[in-house]
Amino acid sequence: MPDVAIVAFAQSRHRARTDEVSEVELLMPVLHDALGQTGLATSEIDFTCSGSADYLAGRAFSFTMALDGVGAWPPISESHVETDGAWALYEAWVRILTGEANTALVYSYGKSSPGDLRSVLTRQLDPYYMAPLWPDSVALAALQAQALIDAGATDERELAGIAARSRAAARTNPNAQLSTAPAADDPYVVRPLRRADCPPVGDGAAAVVLAAGDTARRLCARPAWIRGMDHRIEAPSLGVRDLTDSPSTRLAAERAGAFDAPVDTAELHAPFTSQEVVLRKALRLGSEVAVNPSGGPLAANPMMAAGLIRLGEAAARIHRGDSDRALAHATSGPCLQQNLVAVLEGE
Repeated sequence: MPDVAIVAFAQSRHRARTDEVSEVELLMPVLHDALGQTGLATSEIDFTCSGSADYLAGRAFSFTMALDGVGAWPPISESHVETDGAWALYEAWVRILTGEANTALVYSYGKSSPGDLRSVLTRQLDPYYMAPLWPDSVALAALQAQALIDAGATDERELAGIAARSRAAARTNPNAQLSTAPAADDPYVVRPLRRADCPPVGDGAAAVVLAAGDTARRLCARPAWIRGMDHRIEAPSLGVRDLTDSPSTRLAAERAGAFDAPVDTAELHAPFTSQEVVLRKALRLGSEVAVNPSGGPLAANPMMAAGLIRLGEAAARIHRGDSDRALAHATSGPCLQQNLVAVLEGE
């Protein structure tokens, strides 16, 4: 099977609201940026895959309108996943590995601002036992955070330190939505989570270009080679899970080869500070690893794009020579229910 690399990454400037643009208008500059970095025309892309959610758009088959930004004529080979774009990247990676494509464009986008995101995400829960109770995403994350505190795995001071570190890292990221230090009197949203412990709600888009072998070397001075990638899922019922651990993340990391050699960078899709504690343990990350040098999802968390951005940010550090071996993680669902792990290396 061929070696596959991320050869380009682009993202929007993430903002709390983008009322003045549609999803297509939000996405088009990002697509042009990613393709422009490689010099490829749309006709030179063998496979296109996107990630988004009809829940956010409020209409069925909403992803089809985004094809206006890609250009679907003449006809293209295209697919879509109803989740974060990290899983669209997984599909494209497999397509190239099997020899069905040599290049691929992967993109994702989400506009959370038009609705009440916490209410919207409740609809993804078990429809018989959990959804009727309306436990929103922050309340569920607070249950996980409290379980960690009760188990002695963390405390509010450590969580505040994670938030402060993430905001400080975001100051060098021009695309971040938040980069100011958390307020000294930061209020609780749902105890024990304060406002800075939670991700910002906002709009954004991202895109990456994948290529195989010599094509990747031709398109990028230092490709970010995908050495392994896997994704796993937890039981849908929170009552049968240990919220202080993430065995699906650990298994995905093992299958991706994350433990075969040390990594110097980790981009973790931990929307809540408490989830970084869980992921660090599952991924065996020590203090020597630079975690979320981009600021991570605590600085910008566009739904359906934040996971793809973790892969893109890790790849960008390899492109620039800031990293030699990086780990990227994406999640979907409440309390780290589904997890994807990828290992990237520079040559």
